[in-house]
Amino acid sequence: MGGTPCDQQFYEWLEELQIVDFALVELNLFLDTHPEDLNSIKQYNQLSQERTRLAKQFQEVYGPLMNFGHAYSKFPWEWSQAPWPWQV
Repeated sequence: MGGTPCDQQFYEWLEELQIVDFALVELNLFLDTHPEDLNSIKQYNQLSQERTRLAKQFQEVYGPLMNFGHAYSKFPWEWSQAPWPWQV
């Protein structure tokens, strides 16, 4: 059973995704200048896996996070339902 984009879990899961995304961007920038930092690479890979898990969980309940082939849609087409993740 899907959730509604206005329930508390929607915002909690979206915030978790934003936190992980922020950390991934920062690690990506760090690794650009420290490409041999094994601990940072491990952390980046762990967070990438966590992000994949969180995105899958979110999308199964609330619909796609991104369009253009980055996520599946249930029936009916979910992009007509708002708010979209970038609107909150």
